[in-house]
Amino acid sequence: MDKILEGLISSGHTVPVKKAIVKKVVEAAEKDVAADECRALFTVTTRLILLGEDAFQKQVGFQVLEAYARYHRSEFEGFFSKDFVLGLLQGGYEQLDRKDPALVDYIHCGLRLLISCPAVLELFNVIQVEVLRLVCERPNPVLCARLSTMLSDFVQCVPRDKSGVLFCQQLVRTISYFHCMARQEQELGEYVGQVTKVSTLLQNIWKAEPVTLLPSLQEVFAIISSTDPSFDPSIALASLVQHIPVQMITVLIKSLTTDQNVKDANMTKALCRMIDWLSWPLAHHVDTWVIALLKGLAAVQKFTILIDVTLLKIELVFNRLWYPIVRQGALAVLSHMLLSFQHSPEAFHLVVPHVVHLVQSLQADGLPTSKAFLVQFTELIHCMMYQYSGFPDLYDHILEAIKDLPKPGEEKIKLVLNQSAWTSQSNSFTSGPLRQACKSETGKTGLVNLGNTCYMNSILQTLFMATDFRRHVLSLHLNGSNTLMKKLQLLFAFLAHTQRAAYAPRNFLEASRPPWFNVGSQQDCSEYLRFLLDRLHEEEKTIQVLESTKPSVAPAPAAPVVDSTSKDPTGQTSPEEGLAPSLSPAESKADHDRRTLIERTFGGKLVTGIRCTHCNGISEKEEPFTDLSLAFYPSAASQDAAQCEGPSAQPKAVCQGSVNGGSEIPVPDQTSPVHPVPETSGPPLSVPDLVNYFLAPEILDQDNAYFCEKCGCLQRAEKTMKVVSAPEYLILTLLRFSYDAKSHVRRKILENVTIPSQLRLPVHQLAAAPSPASSCTSSPLQVDSPESSENLAKKLKPSQKDEDEDDTESSRGDVSVQVRYVLSSVVMHSGVSSESGHYYSCGRNITATDGDATTRTKEDARNEQGECAALPGSTDHDGTPGRDTSDWLLFNDSRVTFTSFQSVQNITTRFPKDTAYVLMYRKQDPAGQNVNKGPTANGLRQSSEPPLQKELLDAIIKDNKLYLQEQELTARTQALQAPSSSCSFRPNGSDDNNPPGSCGPSGGGGGGGGGGFNTISRLVF
Repeated sequence: MDKILEGLISSGHTVPVKKAIVKKVVEAAEKDVAADECRALFTVTTRLILLGEDAFQKQVGFQVLEAYARYHRSEFEGFFSKDFVLGLLQGGYEQLDRKDPALVDYIHCGLRLLISCPAVLELFNVIQVEVLRLVCERPNPVLCARLSTMLSDFVQCVPRDKSGVLFCQQLVRTISYFHCMARQEQELGEYVGQVTKVSTLLQNIWKAEPVTLLPSLQEVFAIISSTDPSFDPSIALASLVQHIPVQMITVLIKSLTTDQNVKDANMTKALCRMIDWLSWPLAHHVDTWVIALLKGLAAVQKFTILIDVTLLKIELVFNRLWYPIVRQGALAVLSHMLLSFQHSPEAFHLVVPHVVHLVQSLQADGLPTSKAFLVQFTELIHCMMYQYSGFPDLYDHILEAIKDLPKPGEEKIKLVLNQSAWTSQSNSFTSGPLRQACKSETGKTGLVNLGNTCYMNSILQTLFMATDFRRHVLSLHLNGSNTLMKKLQLLFAFLAHTQRAAYAPRNFLEASRPPWFNVGSQQDCSEYLRFLLDRLHEEEKTIQVLESTKPSVAPAPAAPVVDSTSKDPTGQTSPEEGLAPSLSPAESKADHDRRTLIERTFGGKLVTGIRCTHCNGISEKEEPFTDLSLAFYPSAASQDAAQCEGPSAQPKAVCQGSVNGGSEIPVPDQTSPVHPVPETSGPPLSVPDLVNYFLAPEILDQDNAYFCEKCGCLQRAEKTMKVVSAPEYLILTLLRFSYDAKSHVRRKILENVTIPSQLRLPVHQLAAAPSPASSCTSSPLQVDSPESSENLAKKLKPSQKDEDEDDTESSRGDVSVQVRYVLSSVVMHSGVSSESGHYYSCGRNITATDGDATTRTKEDARNEQGECAALPGSTDHDGTPGRDTSDWLLFNDSRVTFTSFQSVQNITTRFPKDTAYVLMYRKQDPAGQNVNKGPTANGLRQSSEPPLQKELLDAIIKDNKLYLQEQELTARTQALQAPSSSCSFRPNGSDDNNPPGSCGPSGGGGGGGGGGFNTISRLVF
């Protein structure tokens, strides 16, 4: 019979003929057959099964073997012996390798045929040993799946006791070596099916022998926590997660996170690889385990691991949202990672560029599941934009994409954020080296936030964008100087020429920080600006005094430069420690012009006049200013309170503001978080409105009456303020922060103010200059008392009778001219209080000759009446002729992006808590004129950027080389995949991630009004 079968297979007959003959051979198995003939048939069929050339031969072999083994069991039992099976498993079959899956299938078939025979018990013992050895040799997925199928059918072949534990551990490790190189859907499906069979076997073993579960899980962690760069475990391990009892999560995670033997580097690797498991299509509960481990690490304050893993894997998790089969699990992990990462916007900003594309794709497919997912995803995005407000350049496109989707309420957002935070403040969050990226497309350099220093960064970028001021600072020769001006020059040089995407102004921060500013706390940017300008002014005045005491051997140097050191209010330096500056001949100036650079750049003059309405006697005083602090119109309640305050409401004429909080105004005892502003049906307030209100006459009467020296008693009087000297750069500070005496909190006025790109300021040219006794033109910039600007909010408009009386005044003989200004920069504050939130600035390069004279319009008639007004059309677009709106830049700490004037104007409309705070306007020369008589080094007109001096150039070259070395070191570190337990080399910097301030949650964003969080102290970002 065996000869017939061999001849039939090798014959040239058709398949139907062969099948008919095979059927006859199978039917003959029921008859008596000699033992030798049976053994010969078993040998032939085994060869056909294992070495058959095609599927037909293998099928014939299985059919004949099963038929003869069933009817001649004793003969088959002798053939399929322990030694025969052992030989197959250890040596293979002829040219067939011992690891060929066909051998496992053949043995599986033989076990089914001998299941009722006593001899099969010996086979079980042999197979137990051999499968353990085979698994230790890391079989491929196909062989492992065949082996798992056999062991699942014959559990007696599974190793027991200690060998069983070892078998499970080795099988887990074998899975970690699985890798699928297939790209076709069918092949991928086969691979997933193979892995599923192996994981199912482990599940069955864990259920039957619970003692094997914990060692298996320990092996899983040992594999995924390995830091061996040559070993990358397969994500097929994710198939095991769904078989681990969920009730064990808490115990296992607690044991894992509190194990002192587990190093941070290993835990980081393990968590990263678990997050990679989200890509496995059929795994359940992976998201549950990942979130549990994240929470466990937060509970034991392993924040370093959480930060590193989040920044490393957040984009991968986001990309999983594109695949519907793993979308829900990925969203759960993404939500937890983003909502818990509340000390910095870095993680959220890594995924921001991908949000709009995903939303548009999901909206396009129109599936019900996609719509439901979009609602959840949009809620997450709204929460993140609320938490990290102050980035309109990043969020505008997102808001547009999700405008038609439901938006959660502010209370719900607060609740979600509070429940998700794993840290608010921690010493673990230190600013380490940054993983620098290349410069933005703007070509500009950002400033690294050194811990709640956005107030400084926004002001420095504003000063840097003051083109003429920047050019003049860079042209100064300050060799050997160690002054604040020298540090500002170096800072400007780096902003202009460094290759870094963001520069860390540590030295300048230490030199310029006011002594009462707490390190790491949020501060008022306008207060810092006043202090900085005053320091620079006093420094130069000190140099001038020192220079004037030296023997005169040449014309007096008049360039507004600063010597080695200066009169420093912080007491850090003394004038004698530095060297005299080296001045070029072009920087000398006339002896009569001893004004400092700050005076000539930002200094203006106000004349405050008080006229007694009884005797018409006038008292005047001229004082300098560097900025005008503009109060909002007070509410009726505020007016009543102002009238009742009596002598404490004495007005101040100098509006320079106070260095210790002059940007606030007091309000009556209120509990409202926002300063009330009168509701009007007309257009919103504009900057000219506030300037006109600032310059409006004020009546001094009753408890606030004026003591007239001529009358010798208290009299009703009128107080007026007039600008008599216009600064080159006009700085306007909107007094948005009001002091609540009851709650002792500086609250914010969220009133929207229209910002014109151009305005005209009424400047009075007096027929007769004030007497020297009442003038202080040569005095240094004054630092007002804290009350200098507090009473501005209490200023009242005169009655109609008073205005009529004002018309009778004709003895002054002054002439009002309109000085044209063009908007240069705006500093924005995002938040609802001065103690929290975020500062950023928008600016453009504007010089005194960038504007052109406009034609006379009806608006000019109003200007001639002495009022400040916006130029026609300047509130709708950037009115500077010949300039592109892309000239506007948004400086947000280390980020610099393009923006437009329309975005600047509409910022409060789109983000209610983001409001203009400090504005800088550049004075424009009348057509065909140059007030400084041409481009000079000591004036404020330079046609181009000055060349860098050698000292500055050397410093920048040195730092650029250092930057390249840092980049190379970073690249090598990443290439080696070296584990790190530090938080270094994070993308986009680590803005405001260390200090103890409370700034983040009360920022702006797309949400409505309302305060910040009280339960968790946030950090500025």
